[in-house]
Amino acid sequence: MEGGGAGGEAEADALEYTPTWIVAGVCSLIVTISLAAERCLHYLGKVTPTPVLPMISLCLDALNTECCMQTLKRKHQKALFEALLKVKEELMLLGFISLLMTVSQDVIQMTCIPPSWTNYLLPCKKMEEHSVAALGGRRLLPRNAPRSDHCRNKGKVPLLSLEALHQLHIFIFVLAITHVIFSVLTMVLGGAKIRQWKQWETEIHKNDAGNGPKKLTNVQQFEFIRERFNGVGMESTMLSWMHSFVKQFYASVTKSDYATMRLGFIMTHCRGNPKFGFHRYMVRALEADFKKVVGIRWYLWIFVVIFMLLNVNGWHTYFWISFLPLILLLAVGTKLEHVIAQLAYDVAEKHSAIEGDLVVNPSDEHFWCGKPRVILYLIHFILFQNAFEIALFFWILTTYGFNSCIMDHVPFIVPRLVIGVVIQLLCSYSTLPLYAIVTQMGTFFKKEIFDEHIQQGLVGWAQKARMRTELSKDAAAAGPTRHGPSSRLEMLRRAAAMMQCRRALPR
Repeated sequence: MEGGGAGGEAEADALEYTPTWIVAGVCSLIVTISLAAERCLHYLGKVTPTPVLPMISLCLDALNTECCMQTLKRKHQKALFEALLKVKEELMLLGFISLLMTVSQDVIQMTCIPPSWTNYLLPCKKMEEHSVAALGGRRLLPRNAPRSDHCRNKGKVPLLSLEALHQLHIFIFVLAITHVIFSVLTMVLGGAKIRQWKQWETEIHKNDAGNGPKKLTNVQQFEFIRERFNGVGMESTMLSWMHSFVKQFYASVTKSDYATMRLGFIMTHCRGNPKFGFHRYMVRALEADFKKVVGIRWYLWIFVVIFMLLNVNGWHTYFWISFLPLILLLAVGTKLEHVIAQLAYDVAEKHSAIEGDLVVNPSDEHFWCGKPRVILYLIHFILFQNAFEIALFFWILTTYGFNSCIMDHVPFIVPRLVIGVVIQLLCSYSTLPLYAIVTQMGTFFKKEIFDEHIQQGLVGWAQKARMRTELSKDAAAAGPTRHGPSSRLEMLRRAAAMMQCRRALPR
């Protein structure tokens, strides 16, 4: 009986036999407090001219990233530099989580609950006492005995054992590191695909005819229209969506697509400079978006808690949710391809012949909710969810082994791994390059169209405009109506854009 009791106690200690509602609750509380503390320090770092916590700065400097940062600064890679800072923020958040788990383990151990509460929402079915004793269970650390006795004397059990808390700690760390690695891998592979388009940019500049004579061309003779336009009507609309779905798997962006969207962007935002370096601008905009993708936002932690809560024995939750990022990725790729088809449709519907080059009209109306940024949030969630699946698999494999009940059966494991690989490759080589160019077809350009010194100038103008507005509010005499600060800033913004477009020759 003594061996059986030790075995049963050791069984209850493992995370695989801990109710999911306890794991999800403890994880949500610790992550919430850590996020709040990290945001407070981030805010204090902005409003305070001197370092708030010098020890944190010393710890971050010890991460050996200063050399990389100085290199990025010398090469004027501001977007990548900020992305690296975002990685350091994530590492600091992990430090907060680790510290909080260490500090709060005594409180968690002293929190007692009735034993009957631990019989609900279990990841694995509890084995019989004699079976566990025969297998030989892992014993608690000696320092856990007094805390266990504290709850046992009350006829209750601790909320979460030290072993389960330690395993949860390791999983959160593995998840964050896996997400950062997979995000970097996606950007590297996607960037390699986008760099192949550089030769198209070079060829376009070489073949630019300038202000030569313009001939009248039937709209159906343009390669862009022939590839993307599928006719008018309900049947053609369905055919267009089906074609967009298939198109993301092969030749997602062709040379005619690139040339047409490039010209549409230039004629909308940089009409005065047909030799505008569109490829360089597109790469800079993608690098700026990378710092948003590499981080783990608060709403992603909510999904982690929900997934942990639903990991109940027999539900095969992680198998079913592995299809969620794949479905979203296919939907995003189809939508991006369909935006290109809509650009072709708008031209073909309005014109039968065109004088000169084919020019499309960028518009936010082509995107979900009229916001191209929605696509970035979906890609962020897809990459995080895929990293969650892969991190969970390797964490279970190294912690419990392949035959653990929490690993699930082989028919459920293999599809999850295959889906993870497919998502990583499809997102890197198709969806991300599509996002980089198609989201430039919105109504507005991104601030990366400016050089860094012009961006700083605009920020300075905005600050001065706010100061003048505050001074004008304090003035007693009411003067004639003037343009508001937002109007002046918009005028300066457009003027700076025109100057930048005239100066931004390809490099």
